[in-house]
Amino acid sequence: MKFSRRITNWYSVNKRSLPWRESQNPYQIWLSEIIMQQTQINQGLPYYQKFSQKYPTIFDLANASETEILKLWQGLGYYSRARNLHQTAKHIVNKFNGEFPKTFDELIRLKGVGDYTASAIASICYDAPTATVDGNVYRVLSRYFGIKTPINSTKGIREFKALAQRLLPKSNIGDHNQGLMEFGSKQCKPKSPDCTSCPLNDSCVAVQKNIVDQLPVKINKTKIKRRYFNYLVFLSKGKRTILKQRRSNGIWQNLYEFPLIETKTPVSVEDIKNHNDLRNLCEQKEFQLNLFNEKSIVHKLSHQHLYTKFWIVNVDRLPQDAIQVTDLDSYPVPVLIANFIDSFNF
Repeated sequence: MKFSRRITNWYSVNKRSLPWRESQNPYQIWLSEIIMQQTQINQGLPYYQKFSQKYPTIFDLANASETEILKLWQGLGYYSRARNLHQTAKHIVNKFNGEFPKTFDELIRLKGVGDYTASAIASICYDAPTATVDGNVYRVLSRYFGIKTPINSTKGIREFKALAQRLLPKSNIGDHNQGLMEFGSKQCKPKSPDCTSCPLNDSCVAVQKNIVDQLPVKINKTKIKRRYFNYLVFLSKGKRTILKQRRSNGIWQNLYEFPLIETKTPVSVEDIKNHNDLRNLCEQKEFQLNLFNEKSIVHKLSHQHLYTKFWIVNVDRLPQDAIQVTDLDSYPVPVLIANFIDSFNF
């Protein structure tokens, strides 16, 4: 097929040298795919290297503690990926003696593995005839074939998957899939792609109709929620502080943070000083309260913006479960907290 042949020819010349591309080991492919979900390669590559060095086999990963894994993952975001990574590693070790399933249908049953990741592992490791469809592939196919169906609609997801499946060659499917994704990343870029040098420009509908910048079509479904976070950073004369583990579902599950007061609107010093949560955590009536940052730090997540202030609470003593400030670096924390710890002179 001309389309696939052009993609794989381009890939053979232009593919980036990445460590997981030197192997067909399903553990390494799986690890790279989970880390690279919703992550740029330049950001995810150091994490892949750290994980593959510390946990060279799936047995090493399965035997690690969740706290260790979350700490190593710190700063990469979407922490449910790390928790699923750990649970799946333990599942494969316990149920399959460390051997990865070999078919798409078996792979997709693993926790944290969706259609894209199952297709990637199956095609790259086992040359299974299943197409990988990510944001890069959506972009290439929508432009090349001039498809205006929204890529994030139910109809669009089915349509593009079916099209990608029809375009698969009879062999070297892993190279075709990786080539198509790489082509979207390097050649058919989201903004200002160089269509004059594109090997597909003579048959690309978007180029012929001058609608490259209009494709792909995406429905804007995201509604941003504002949340107001007030962190209580306790500091005793003995250089101790308090960290709490987030146990509830939602953002940062099982990560650690300073005691949090979440409010519906910005609050004043008096509001914090008289808040029951602050009073309950103090063992004495006397304390000194200071606001670290006058202007809220806005931490942007995919569907919510966190307007955050850090309140420094100086006290004589703290409860027994308080920790030494020198131990803060050993706990996995959200990047918002990590940045504060780096900037505050404990």
